[in-house]
Amino acid sequence: MQFGRTYEEFTVGDVYKHWPGKTVTEYDDHLFCLLTMNHHPLHMDSNYAERTTDFGKNVVVGNYIYSLLLGMSVPDVSGKAIANLEIESLKHVAPTFHGDTIYGETTVLDKTPSRSKTDRGIVYVETKGYKQDGTLVCVFRRKVMVPTATYIKERGGEQPGRPELQAPPAKKEK
Repeated sequence: MQFGRTYEEFTVGDVYKHWPGKTVTEYDDHLFCLLTMNHHPLHMDSNYAERTTDFGKNVVVGNYIYSLLLGMSVPDVSGKAIANLEIESLKHVAPTFHGDTIYGETTVLDKTPSRSKTDRGIVYVETKGYKQDGTLVCVFRRKVMVPTATYIKERGGEQPGRPELQAPPAKKEK
């Protein structure tokens, strides 16, 4: 399985469709709200959401959807990244509700070699998230610093920190 790409492997215009999707549960939404201390009743209080909002039900917190899409994109985009440099824009286009399934795709918009180091480059991408019915829910653009093939080779290859499985010691004969 590929995990990220080197600078040379990105081509402007390529689209990566992230798989699989993720069905968002009430538990997912509430846990994210609790972890981030976002206690807005729109996300946590179904009575409030039913009685006082236009949606009539809880809305999944938007930053969870962004985080989910960012995570979905890692194997295709930033699995080898040296750094995420910038989130240029983030737009929440439509609401997501408990039970919706989120899918994502990323388009390579541009790429430029680093001006200061020849072993890396900057890739500019746009990620879109949509629901099971095709409704666009989230769009963000970011710049990612990725290594070149030379960078990977000079640091020990694809998985330099991964230990090799050692054969068990041979049994002594009696």
